[in-house]
Amino acid sequence: EPAQFDPTFKGPMRKSAKLSLLTLFNLLLLLSVFLHQRLHGYNLLYPVHGSHPRLLCSRDLSLALWRPKTCPLSKKLHWMNQSNSFFPSSLFRGRPNLFYMDILKCATSVNVMATALNGLQCPTTQVCVESCPTDFWAVEVQAYVSSVKPANVFNKSLCVPSIDLEKTELNVQQIVEQQLCPLFYMPTTSVLGRCLPDITALGNIPPYFANIPGFPSSVNETVGIIKNGTGDIVNGFNARDVGIRIFEDFASSWPWILIGLLIAMVVSMLFLLLLRFTAPVMVWVLIIGVLGAGAYGIWHCYWEYNNYKQASATISNVGFTTNFSVYLQVQETWLAFLIIISVVEAIILLTIIFLRTRILIAIALIQESSKAISHMMSSLLYPLVTFVLMLVCVAYWGATALYLATSGSPIYRVVALNSSMSDCKSINGSVDCDPQKFNVSNYTDCPSASCIFIKYNDEGLFQRNLFNLQIYNVVAFLWCVNFVIALGHCTLAGAFASYYWAFTKPGDIPMFPLSASFIRALRYHVGSLAFGALILTLVQILRMLLEYIDHKTREAQNPVARFIMCCMKCCLWCLEKFIKFLNRNAYIMIAIYGKNFCVSAKNAFMLLMRNILRVVVLDKVTDLLLFFGKLLVVGGVGVLAFFFFSGRIVLPGNTFHLNYYWMPIITVVFGSYLIAHGFFSVYNMCVDTLFLCFLEDLERNDGSLQKPYFMSKNLMKILNKSNKAPKKGKGKD
Repeated sequence: EPAQFDPTFKGPMRKSAKLSLLTLFNLLLLLSVFLHQRLHGYNLLYPVHGSHPRLLCSRDLSLALWRPKTCPLSKKLHWMNQSNSFFPSSLFRGRPNLFYMDILKCATSVNVMATALNGLQCPTTQVCVESCPTDFWAVEVQAYVSSVKPANVFNKSLCVPSIDLEKTELNVQQIVEQQLCPLFYMPTTSVLGRCLPDITALGNIPPYFANIPGFPSSVNETVGIIKNGTGDIVNGFNARDVGIRIFEDFASSWPWILIGLLIAMVVSMLFLLLLRFTAPVMVWVLIIGVLGAGAYGIWHCYWEYNNYKQASATISNVGFTTNFSVYLQVQETWLAFLIIISVVEAIILLTIIFLRTRILIAIALIQESSKAISHMMSSLLYPLVTFVLMLVCVAYWGATALYLATSGSPIYRVVALNSSMSDCKSINGSVDCDPQKFNVSNYTDCPSASCIFIKYNDEGLFQRNLFNLQIYNVVAFLWCVNFVIALGHCTLAGAFASYYWAFTKPGDIPMFPLSASFIRALRYHVGSLAFGALILTLVQILRMLLEYIDHKTREAQNPVARFIMCCMKCCLWCLEKFIKFLNRNAYIMIAIYGKNFCVSAKNAFMLLMRNILRVVVLDKVTDLLLFFGKLLVVGGVGVLAFFFFSGRIVLPGNTFHLNYYWMPIITVVFGSYLIAHGFFSVYNMCVDTLFLCFLEDLERNDGSLQKPYFMSKNLMKILNKSNKAPKKGKGKD
């Protein structure tokens, strides 16, 4: 039944409901457990060895010492030492090059760890040096005598900063085994801040290199390993080099990127504000264009049909063939096209004639929405609030997931880095170790033995339930995100509803309508919004579970099972779309009347079903206009960015050079789409809100003095309705 007149209704109302309060309590309970889960994971994550989170520090302390990615002069970096503290960055000032102590460990052909790391890291100690070595040197056999002082053997500039060669109690062998100083070095050149071997100098490698402990017995084999390791390092930082070049492009072009995004914002805003003047023209031009295209199709099909008819080209002359282009040369094909297009054209024409009034109503509501936004320009900035809140949800979920994934104590085991040595084959990674107490001298037969991180301990009640906690984390994340979206819908709906239900516009519009609506939603409607978000979350969880089951059983599915799975996924997709549509309109009714979610959803659904044709027409007309608006903004700004960043448009004094000019273009296009989507989502919400208010206005009011219409004069003119003026005094403007 149509809604009845309510004499107490004066615009958006403030109410609450017990069911909504119960849902709000459940949401707060979930968030409290969410926070406790994060803190519990954080406590488990925080240092086993006493100082820093595992996500920030490398797990393999024996390999992570003094291993920065780069050594730039302008960076203030810190590196861990063996006492698990940090060196001051002043120690590394003036040392722009990264030196690999043992280049042989970078070769994937002999190094299991390098293979596992896929060349992105070289598992050897790396230090920052002032200049790269330019000659051959190695620790000879006689240097291992205990009476030899380390200061007389090693070059201090190539050792780790923590060791004092004059005062250390370690002998040469211990220093080499702990990788505090290099076992050898060779002529190197600085490439992107890395000291890489000079391949041209390898032909002059000294013969005594074959006698170095742990080296291959053949000098030629040593040269091959060095070349292999050099290539793996280059492959490892080539990807990072591309990233650096892209970063340089952004660093030099970011002001112009911001200007492009500013242009997109201005164009989007102007498009929405000018719709109050251009909407009728755009809609009818598009309609006439569709009818004109259909008319041209009819004429072209008739012309082709007439030509082939005069040539007596019939389908009986062709017969059956797999070359479908042949069928375009017979009269029956064009006759079929002619009939189909004529029928479609007639249907479109009759539909437009039959729905002309509803099209006019849709245009008037679009114009009214543009006018409402012009009175509430701050509403265009509200998507930033939604974006920030969603960013908080995503960041919190991601951090919690990582904390949970890394909770528990780390497990270290002894692994042979050079598994090709026969004496190292007995080391299979099954022996636990402590990286701070590990001594390679206990494995004299395998000098490449190291204590490395394997995994996190998965024993214990908490660790066994990590998967369940991750599921809980995902559910909480989806609920929070859907709640943030619901809060945005309700806030905008309340603001635009206050505009529609203002009898005299703009005089009766409350001050700061957007802020008032936001506070009203937080104070009175949070429970209802949480309940609607929960329903949508449950549907999304069902879709995720179905996708998980499909992924796990895909190989065992037969055609019938795949068909059933596809149907189920399609049904759940449709259900999610319907729930989103219902929630959106329910939030509007919540913002207007303040009733709980179930009552608001029922009232909104029944109201829309009583006006289904108007719903379809308004929805399609709005979608068509906003689609062309996005196309205008994104396409126009994208074309402008292409001509500018590709150098086709040259500005005076503009001399910046780009390595990959397509990256700023992609950034501008993607940013323009996000900006246009944000602006147009506000406009779409405004149209939907005013439409529901318009339908409520039609059902509750009749234009009398007691029940006057709140709609604009344009809408009343289209519907042949008017407000009765009082006998004395002025009526509505």
